[in-house]
Amino acid sequence: MKFQADVLRLCLVTDSTLCGERGVLAVVEAAVQGDVSCVQLREKALDTRAFVERARALKALLEPRGVPLVINDRVDVALACGADGVHVGQSDMPPQDVRRLMPHALVGLSIETLAQLPAAELAPVDYYGVSPVFATGTKPDAAPALGLDGLRAIRARTARALVAIGGIHAGNAAAVMAAGADGVAVVSAVCAAPDPAAAARLLRDSMGRAG
Repeated sequence: MKFQADVLRLCLVTDSTLCGERGVLAVVEAAVQGDVSCVQLREKALDTRAFVERARALKALLEPRGVPLVINDRVDVALACGADGVHVGQSDMPPQDVRRLMPHALVGLSIETLAQLPAAELAPVDYYGVSPVFATGTKPDAAPALGLDGLRAIRARTARALVAIGGIHAGNAAAVMAAGADGVAVVSAVCAAPDPAAAARLLRDSMGRAG
């Protein structure tokens, strides 16, 4: 897909446990109604076939709405379902290989420390997922929180798009945007919300106050 930074304004990263009995598809559909601009499917427990089936169902849901689907970690799943992009971490498939396999995809890379940035700047990626900005319980193996100062430091050293993730909600999203993020990614703020559409809308409104 042709990359445009505005698709990263409000990204939903799925969590099937937090979605609960409602299911991932229902929560995503509601969140998109609340103006989520990008969806990242993250599944750590599903076997490959089930992962692909869920990804295809989400692709069918999102494509008519013009919302890109990004797959977390799994390039094979992304290829199988025709996803728009892949997001990888520091220990996943190298971005160079992701780009070779999916030359036109939206490719993101997680950045957890300022020290990781010089190597990342040489990688063929479209954006960085800066994480975690604040402490988070949705990723037990997360690195120490960067804080707003850490986000500002990364912003000062790269021209690439930054998507901030980790402990972000309507109460702090404006501060995150003001610190230099191009967008935010949320998990529990939407997946665990009683009304995902309203939660997404509230996030969008709060981000708008950042200018």
